[in-house]
Amino acid sequence: MASNGADILVIDDDRGIRETLGDVLRDEGHQVLLARDGVEALKLLHNGQLPRLILLDLSMPGMSGEEFLRFQRNDDVLAPIAVVILSADPSVGASLPGVSGWLKKPVDLHELLEMVQRQLERQ
Repeated sequence: MASNGADILVIDDDRGIRETLGDVLRDEGHQVLLARDGVEALKLLHNGQLPRLILLDLSMPGMSGEEFLRFQRNDDVLAPIAVVILSADPSVGASLPGVSGWLKKPVDLHELLEMVQRQLERQ
């Protein structure tokens, strides 16, 4: 399903987190796209940048992660993309329908890489 070689889209409003996750994933050989919020992510996705996995922060200004999920789940092209929630409150992400997994912030990089590997192997 990936377009333009993208494996993973990281959506997080915290620049440091977004860039660190991007760097770690690239170091592991993944092609990574970065978006600072749900609006920017939807623009990338609607322009044909379709990753295999989305790492999504829930708490963002503008379009929250939950709002992004509603848009994504209602779009036939975007709905099949697996989503892993990044949140300081894992109980929120665990309760959202259609979510493939969640990671507690601050993200343990070892757990992140294991989760990404599991999600990508499922496809």
